Amino acid sequence: MSDTKTPGDKTQTRAPAKPLTLKRPIEQGTVRQSFSHGRSKSVLVETVKRRTIGAAPAPAAPTREAPAAPQTTRPAPAAAPTAPPAAARPPAGRSGSGMVLRTLSEQERDARANALADSQKREQEMRALADAEKRARRERDESEQRERDAAEARRREEDDRRKQDDEHRRRASEESRRRAEEDAAARTAPVEAPQAPEATASAPAQAAAPAAAAPRPAPPARPTAPRPGLAPTTPRPPVTARPTPAEPRRTITAEVRKPRDLNFMARPAQVAEPENKTTPTTARQPDGITVTRPARSNATAAEEEPETKRVIRRPGMPLKIITPPKTPKSPGGDRNRGRLTIATATSGEDERTRSVASFRRRQQRMSGHRNDEPKEKIAREVTIPETITIQELANRMSERAVDVIRLLMKQGEIHKITDVIDSDSAQLIAEEMGHTVKRVAESDVEEGLISEEPDLEEDLDPRPPVVTIMGHVDHGKTSLLDAIRKENVVSGEAGGITQHIGAYQAASPSGDLITFIDTPGHAAFTSMRARGAKVTDIVVLVVAADDGVMPQTIEAIAHAKAAQVPLIIAINKIDKADANPQRVRTELLQHDIQVESMGGETLEFEVSAKTGDGLPELLEGLQLQAEIMNLRANEKRDGEGTVIEAQLDRGRGPVATVLVQRGTLFTGDIVVAGAEWGRVRALIDDKGEHIPYAGPSVPVEVLGFNGTPDAGERVVVVPNEARAREVAEYRARIKRDRMTARTGGANRSLVDMMREAKEGSGRRELPVIIKGDVQGSVEAIVGALGKIGNDEVSARILHSGVGGLTESDVTLATASKAVVIGFNVRAHKEAREAAERSGTEIRYYSIIYDLVDDIKDTLSGMLPPTLREEKLGEAQILQIFDVSKVGKIAGCRVTDGTVQRGAHVRLIRDSVVIYEGKLSQLKRLKDDAKEVGSGYECGMSFENFQDMRAGDQIECFRVEEIRRTL
Repeated sequence: MSDTKTPGDKTQTRAPAKPLTLKRPIEQGTVRQSFSHGRSKSVLVETVKRRTIGAAPAPAAPTREAPAAPQTTRPAPAAAPTAPPAAARPPAGRSGSGMVLRTLSEQERDARANALADSQKREQEMRALADAEKRARRERDESEQRERDAAEARRREEDDRRKQDDEHRRRASEESRRRAEEDAAARTAPVEAPQAPEATASAPAQAAAPAAAAPRPAPPARPTAPRPGLAPTTPRPPVTARPTPAEPRRTITAEVRKPRDLNFMARPAQVAEPENKTTPTTARQPDGITVTRPARSNATAAEEEPETKRVIRRPGMPLKIITPPKTPKSPGGDRNRGRLTIATATSGEDERTRSVASFRRRQQRMSGHRNDEPKEKIAREVTIPETITIQELANRMSERAVDVIRLLMKQGEIHKITDVIDSDSAQLIAEEMGHTVKRVAESDVEEGLISEEPDLEEDLDPRPPVVTIMGHVDHGKTSLLDAIRKENVVSGEAGGITQHIGAYQAASPSGDLITFIDTPGHAAFTSMRARGAKVTDIVVLVVAADDGVMPQTIEAIAHAKAAQVPLIIAINKIDKADANPQRVRTELLQHDIQVESMGGETLEFEVSAKTGDGLPELLEGLQLQAEIMNLRANEKRDGEGTVIEAQLDRGRGPVATVLVQRGTLFTGDIVVAGAEWGRVRALIDDKGEHIPYAGPSVPVEVLGFNGTPDAGERVVVVPNEARAREVAEYRARIKRDRMTARTGGANRSLVDMMREAKEGSGRRELPVIIKGDVQGSVEAIVGALGKIGNDEVSARILHSGVGGLTESDVTLATASKAVVIGFNVRAHKEAREAAERSGTEIRYYSIIYDLVDDIKDTLSGMLPPTLREEKLGEAQILQIFDVSKVGKIAGCRVTDGTVQRGAHVRLIRDSVVIYEGKLSQLKRLKDDAKEVGSGYECGMSFENFQDMRAGDQIECFRVEEIRRTL
């Protein structure tokens, strides 16, 4: 059956076969590609060739190579196609096999021809590039080879030169050594010596004597070549001595030794002789003495020691040769020759010598350096503080600590080197050792810290005045300052009252600056007002026209008088309908304040912070007062000031508001304020801008303290950190001791607690922990809580500080059962969780009088109540009855008032109270009664008392508890 499909056959059911196709011939090959750094890779290359279908074996039209063919396998350029003969050419559009082929158009043929030409052109360009790269690589390799050859030649030349230098150095050393030996032999040989029989008996001497006796003919002159291993030197003229007729010639065999000088310490260079010499060497001295040296070989010369062999011969005894013992060499060879130093590295190995220190020690030993003469005692001035360790005392005296301990042991005291002794003992020891003593105290660290020297007149420059605003609460101090500065500070104050001290600068109508300090008016902020009055130049007393003189107004007047600063009265709120400025002037007369309008010297101004009336006149009056005072300061000295306020900012750390009073404070200065110190990291003015320095009368915020300083502390610039740390540690210790003495409590001794128990001290204390936003507020709260209380109850401040409530504060409160108070601060997350776990109470306040009122109420609840008796009635016992299972019952008659069950009773016998307690049972006939009136009989029984008798009197009363308040 044929595989071809029959046309028209519709009975065929199998799937039609695929169309017949011809696979394109593919040629495969492997090409190795080279990359940089010596890497290579094998690539499989396939070349597809186009096949022309037809009977004529005519060459196919030129086709483009496959794009995957690499440049390394380039086919030969095809020859120009030749047209086949017309007889053999198939008709157009038909191949030799009878298949119809698509003919190429002229455009396609031109495109193919152009593509072939472009391909050939690219191949030629690539071939030219490859050839150029090959030539460049070859030239580069040749240049590198030339450089390597030149470097090798230079290295060989350097080696040859080094070898020649070593050879010359070795020859020079050998020649110098030889000359030294000859000179030493000439110096050590004796001039006259009797002829010994031993010398004449020796074979070398016998051979040398006739040779020396017979005159030698002069040898013919011949060119002398230098010996190998020796440097060429100028030949020395021979030294000959003609013996006299009376003196026969003598031949002496002498042993040549090196002189005893410092040169014996240098090891001579060991140079191998080029030839073996077995004959003895004879040297002729100027006086006719012939010295014969023993012969030596190369091995003997190489191993020659400073001392050679000695030959001893006695009459009738055989010849004896004494060889000195040789020093055995170390098994490590040259490894044990010492450490590598600059001297050993730069010098040759054959010229190794001893070190300079070795020569110096030898010279000292030879010259008798060690002498036992006692040194002269040096008396020193020893500074002794209040307490000092033995080691430190010995160091200051430049003495041994064991000597100090020995003196203490003579006084009957046993101490270690680290023990601390008092200043008296240290002074006795220092004086006994011959030193002078200078006693100092711990407080001496503050000497010279604040300079008290007055400034020179030419260094003083005008400065802005410092004005403090003072007055009663809610009299408009902050509002008046806001109207001057055109700010709105009042809106940010809690409760509408100022609870912080602030410092600002404002310009007067004339353009001059004025520094204002705003103080709170609440009664608790007395310390703030006093602090403001101390640093100020002028005090402005603000009095409300509708309120008059109040308690804090009187206190401000007292502070101004204590500071001895001028006072200016500002009568505020004159815009109100009920304002009466004349009333204020009259009330001020009671406190020795006479205003200018009433014939006095005190300036007064009627102002209104709401409308702004009178403010220019007030500023002009301040400027006039400042000009009269002639305020000047020196800006060229180190800065000094006062801490007005301090706070702990969680982002910036401790921040202190400082008013500079003298000098200039720069960024980077090291300052001390109380028990805190630090380096000034930044200075921020009242507008929140960073400034590089602050002059006199300028308020700034100082960043950089290691802790929050106390308000009112003096800020001083010190030269270095060591000085600042020393002063701060001393002040911190003093502050801690004062706190311990003031609080007591947790630090009280057992004796104190036993004395209080013996005295029956029933005082109850409320432990409190206070944390506030600024140091001034904390100070005011502590002062306010210290004033409330009495002999029975009081508030005890366990801890106070600035900043948020921490977990340590809660832990301290839990251990001491204290109340935690936060003023304008909040507790951290860890502190809140710890407080919830332990049940510790945390109270938050933003107004100071609310805090004081709550603590006062708490202390009032701790007071024992007052007991007051209210008499109810009297009764008399008529008869005593014994009742089984009950006890004694007193039959009584009520004589006055009423008797109530459960009331307090007193049992009086012969005008003496024998019992005081409660009435437990009250019966009328057989029934229990709640109350029995006068004239009736009843039965009574008392709690825990059975000793009643007929005729005893009974008083019945009721006790009322009255709550006490502070």
